Amino acid sequence: MAITTDNFGKTADGTQVKLYTITNNNGFSASVTDFGAILVKLFVPDKAGKTVDVVLGHDSVEGYFANGSFFGATVGPSANRVDNASFTIDGVKYQLAANDRTNNLHSDVDKGYHKRVWNAVSGDNSITFSIDDEDGCMGFPGNKKVQVTYTVTDDNALKIDYDVTSDKKTLINMTNHSYFNLAGHNADNIEAHRLSINASHYTPVFERLIPTGELAEVEGTPFDFRVMKAVGDDIEADDIQLKYGQGYDHNFVLDGYDGTLRKAASVEEPTSGRKMDVYTDQPGIQFYAGNCIAPENGKEGAVYGKRSGLCLETQCFPDAVNQPQFPDVIYGPERPYRTTTIYKFYNE
Repeated sequence: MAITTDNFGKTADGTQVKLYTITNNNGFSASVTDFGAILVKLFVPDKAGKTVDVVLGHDSVEGYFANGSFFGATVGPSANRVDNASFTIDGVKYQLAANDRTNNLHSDVDKGYHKRVWNAVSGDNSITFSIDDEDGCMGFPGNKKVQVTYTVTDDNALKIDYDVTSDKKTLINMTNHSYFNLAGHNADNIEAHRLSINASHYTPVFERLIPTGELAEVEGTPFDFRVMKAVGDDIEADDIQLKYGQGYDHNFVLDGYDGTLRKAASVEEPTSGRKMDVYTDQPGIQFYAGNCIAPENGKEGAVYGKRSGLCLETQCFPDAVNQPQFPDVIYGPERPYRTTTIYKFYNE
């Protein structure tokens, strides 16, 4: 296992940004930056041993200054959508930025965790990023100490550990927003990728993509991924939920949730033979098919567009803070936030 460090450009105020690359003995490697604790590159071998980068992103930090698609981002303190950009804890209402119509989406476009320079500490096969987030920042209560650790294993897995403590009760529901294309970040769209999700229910949404509160059965709908099928098989089906999201952009309710680490989803790309399993200890996973990626320049001269990559964002349910029937997303002095996600790769 080896870790190298390179310069990755400078922020607008002249702060030097670094890129850390962790490589195992199989040629599998992950490159992460202290700007936003972002996953920038992920090199994965195929069935012939050819290694390519399978996540969308940019060649230098300047490309992440806007990052409207949240490529590779550590999203926090709240991922996904919050209805009316507000929530209440113990009778106190907290107002967030209304940055997605009347919703809050991914905390804050400009002040979110994906736009901060984090402290970085290297381990033997890991990088731990940390920041302090002040009470009231972005509208969220609590002085928070936030830590995200990326670990590369000998069996071609990328493990992400989140650890947050707060001195007040607050909303925490973090995720990683990487877009995967197992044929390579600069390959065609992901509609031929085959996907399975271990979920017999999902959370249908209103037109603004806020959950209705219902846990709907996937059986007999385009949302049934219990048996692996191509992403493109049903993505253009005549279904109001797909029309709302312009394709898949929905939270799936994982079967057998008990707070332990379990397999949530699997993806395979038929031509290369690359396969990815996703493990989480969270109750949900957001499958986003990259429907709204506007054409933009990416790494190595690539131009990314609609469905160039797919996201499998481990999380609690969207708007859970406002829907008491959903799992609890309030953390604080008596309840630290700790969760793990693993992306495990194979080539068969």
